[in-house]
Amino acid sequence: MSIFIDDKTRVLVQGITGGEGSFWTRHMVEMGTNVVAGVTPGKEGQSIEGVPVYNTVRAAVAQSQADASVLFVPPRFSKDAIFEALDAGIKKIVVTAEGIPIHDAIELRRAALARGAMVIGGNTTGVVTAGVAMMGFIPYWIERVYKPGRIGVMTRSGSLTNEVTAMVVKGGFGVSSLIGIGGDSAPMTRFAEMLPLYEADDDTDAVVIIGELGGTMEEEVAEAIEKKIFTKPLVAFIAGRTAPAGKKMGHAGAIVTGGKGTVAGKVEALTNAGALVAKRPSQMGELLHSLLDGAG
Repeated sequence: MSIFIDDKTRVLVQGITGGEGSFWTRHMVEMGTNVVAGVTPGKEGQSIEGVPVYNTVRAAVAQSQADASVLFVPPRFSKDAIFEALDAGIKKIVVTAEGIPIHDAIELRRAALARGAMVIGGNTTGVVTAGVAMMGFIPYWIERVYKPGRIGVMTRSGSLTNEVTAMVVKGGFGVSSLIGIGGDSAPMTRFAEMLPLYEADDDTDAVVIIGELGGTMEEEVAEAIEKKIFTKPLVAFIAGRTAPAGKKMGHAGAIVTGGKGTVAGKVEALTNAGALVAKRPSQMGELLHSLLDGAG
């Protein structure tokens, strides 16, 4: 079972003829992702890695029955591209562009929720069902890090994802579904909104979240645990322990404002809710074993 993408998901690539789009389409296809169509205005009739290209999302959906889309589109064009996908009936959208304006992200989130759709990103490296399919630009050596298993992973950080997940695998575990929520300050889907999907997934025994200072998504996870919305074991790693107070670190979302979003506050909230918080990525395997060994 998968919480977002599996081998039957019919994936559309918006921006498929660009350098990034064509490069990562090849790797998605090589991994087994069912890429059925691509879109670049004015390029209809071309083929990328055997995938037919259309001028519009609506035409691509009509011909291919695509039900998910991944965007390799610059930030200034992302809003229109996302709305085009939503208007064509796409319910699962992954947005790789970094720096989508906050007011656009808020408008897009509202539109997606109204349509019963889920937009992952912006500024995400993508989503993965380990050993099955991928949408985004997870590195080509993915299968060495993302060994299939029963640990779900949600992350705000592309760079830390590989390091922390490698420690999960080193600890003797593997990954079920990985969701890169993205590092922009207004993510269009939040950690807590994914938890019910992991809760319902029979192939996920526990979840790891890779958070960072700034925002309130990790505190929202703690609230979901306290409200029993999510009842499976959860381990977190929160980046930014040594960040200077009030300074933005890397991602647009990694900034403390109004006294909220500190690493200490996130650690306290998660710990009080019953989650375990790793001080270092190398502790992931140990903490997962402490929660899962003998469980059930």
